Amino acid sequence: MRIKFRYTGNVKFLLMVVIMSTFHFVSAQDNKAPETDIETYFAEARKYKNQNKIDLAIKAMVKVAELAEENEDSKTIIDSYHEISLLNSKLERQENAIWYYERAEIFLKAITYPHGNATHQYIEALNYFRNDKPYQALDLLEEARSLSNDRHLLNLISLLEANICLKIEKYRVASTNFNSLVVNSDIHEKAYLTTKAYLGLTQLNIALDSLESAAKNGTNALTLARENDFHQEILEANELLGKAFEKLGQFDSALVYNRNLLQIKDSLIAIEKINAQVKTADQLRGELMESTIKKQDVEIKELNESSSRSEITAILTSAFLTIISLLAVSLYRNNQIKLKTNDLLHTKNRELQTARDAAVQSMEAKTNFLSTVSHELRTPLYAVTGLTHLLLEENPSKKQEEHLKALKFSGDYLLNFINDILQINKIDADKLEPLNIKFSLKKVLTEVINSLQQSAKANKTVINLDYDPNIPSHLLSDPLKLSQIFINLVGNALKFTKKGEVTVITKLQEQYEDEVIIYFEVKDTGIGIAPEKQENIFDSFEQGSIQINREYGGTGLGLTIVKSLLGLFDSKIKLKSELGKGSSFFFELTLKTTQGSEIEDMNFQVQEKDYDLTGLHILIVEDNKINQVITKKMLLKKEVTCDIASNGTDAIEMVRNNTYDAVLMDIHMPGISGEEATIEIRKFNTTLPIIALTAISLDDSLESFYEAGVNDVVTKPFKPEVFYQKIGQNVFSPKINNPTS
Repeated sequence: MRIKFRYTGNVKFLLMVVIMSTFHFVSAQDNKAPETDIETYFAEARKYKNQNKIDLAIKAMVKVAELAEENEDSKTIIDSYHEISLLNSKLERQENAIWYYERAEIFLKAITYPHGNATHQYIEALNYFRNDKPYQALDLLEEARSLSNDRHLLNLISLLEANICLKIEKYRVASTNFNSLVVNSDIHEKAYLTTKAYLGLTQLNIALDSLESAAKNGTNALTLARENDFHQEILEANELLGKAFEKLGQFDSALVYNRNLLQIKDSLIAIEKINAQVKTADQLRGELMESTIKKQDVEIKELNESSSRSEITAILTSAFLTIISLLAVSLYRNNQIKLKTNDLLHTKNRELQTARDAAVQSMEAKTNFLSTVSHELRTPLYAVTGLTHLLLEENPSKKQEEHLKALKFSGDYLLNFINDILQINKIDADKLEPLNIKFSLKKVLTEVINSLQQSAKANKTVINLDYDPNIPSHLLSDPLKLSQIFINLVGNALKFTKKGEVTVITKLQEQYEDEVIIYFEVKDTGIGIAPEKQENIFDSFEQGSIQINREYGGTGLGLTIVKSLLGLFDSKIKLKSELGKGSSFFFELTLKTTQGSEIEDMNFQVQEKDYDLTGLHILIVEDNKINQVITKKMLLKKEVTCDIASNGTDAIEMVRNNTYDAVLMDIHMPGISGEEATIEIRKFNTTLPIIALTAISLDDSLESFYEAGVNDVVTKPFKPEVFYQKIGQNVFSPKINNPTS
């Protein structure tokens, strides 16, 4: 038993004696005591215990133990010792309680008795709870519940669990258990369990400030306790009712119960009764010890009169007892160490759980904040870029044109910055997963290099591609994310390289039946990176130094995005650099191979085509007034007429009652969202081109837009040429997506 206890020499000796005598009891299991006599004493003990007449209850249980010993009934001996242990605990005589508990434990080790083991666990849980270790107590109660289906024991377990949960403020579990015990059907202690349940509910109601319910439950408990002469429960009920009525402001009623409480506590008879009960418990334990010792004295005398063989047996027995004694002490100490270790582990686990929850909440808060900021910036940025475009189209003066171009450059820079933040947030929040489609690696790299040739010419730098011809032409992976990786790496190299070279290197490292390992490297002859800056170069907003940031510009997010994207492919980027000579970024990827000639055509640039939009009639669905004006003016520039719906509900009715060539649908609107409006429109019109015109946030999914029935998506703020291209493509070459029902 995991309770602090001071062993004495006599107790050790008696424990060993019981071990030896156990074998005799177990071998004669079938010779049971008469059930009627034993049950009568058990019933008496329960009655006296509930009436707080502990001395009489102990005497009744000693009678049970004596009958069980006469009939060599080990299970009944275990049950009686458990009950006597609980009765001594109620008197707070822990030394006596432990003595009987350990005697029961010795018998349990010798036989198979699940109910006895369950009761043993219950008693240990009770002592944990009394020693302010509620979580260990709950663990033991779960073990006890799994070992026995005895209804009476299960009710006791539920009562103890409820009291523990009440203490640790798990009020829902406590309430459930107490309420189930109020209507219990226990054949042994129905009234007692109901009284304890009402008392528990009273405590729970007081803790939750449900004072009317507390008064009602307390009154029910007091009534039952008085009817059955439950002295301790009468005291508890008066105390709780005094508190409840005092909080209710009914001081007269509170005074009555407090006076009752004082009368009970100050009763000399009660004090003498407790002292007598303690004396009885100690006397009975002493008598049992003395009886056991006398029996062993007779056995020792018989051994002394036996032959030399018996003397040898006695010597061996003595040695055996000594060894067992040492083992018992060792086990006790180990048990104490284990208990302390478990307590420490429980504490550390709770601390780690708290720290982990705090870290997760912090990460979620950061992600949501950045996502919200980046999303909300798109709306005013749309106004800036849209109005700038319109002003540039209205033949401004040279001085005005210079200012407008500077404004357009600033808007584009801010847009790229917002896109970078959103990209990092999506990766950190596990919103991105790599695709697995067929593609040509050489084509992807060639398109990336071609898209950056203008930047290379501006810096008078040459971009080279060193491509290994042994790499299979058909691979499976995500070409779009690979292009993002190389756009960032090559773009970063070009930014810091003037009049030099940037080389993209690919080499086939290993080839297997259905996959290959490819080495990638982007090498430049630029300014290089100082050794002390290389460790942090992949951190967000890190560019090496403030001077570099001021001279070369940029956000410092490009390499962070590369590192995060490679993490999706289970790869890590590495760096070699020498200040003044250049840098080299390299990594390896494992890619699947496939057969066939059809390659997924992934276009990273909008294929420009001059569409004539004159005469088209388009519905703009947009709740923001500024965005309505800008979008309308951009369409009027192309001689396109339009209607405006300020919400999803109006949009559905306008499409139902009018004819449009296309719908420009904002996704984020109050009331019905753009997705929901699209789903409703598709129920009666499956051919009308619907283009989502929205500022995509962290939680948005392009797949969900297309599933709703959207034909295409244009993200705000957009480039005017992309805007016109998307309208032309979907009106004159529509690709209808089947909406999901």
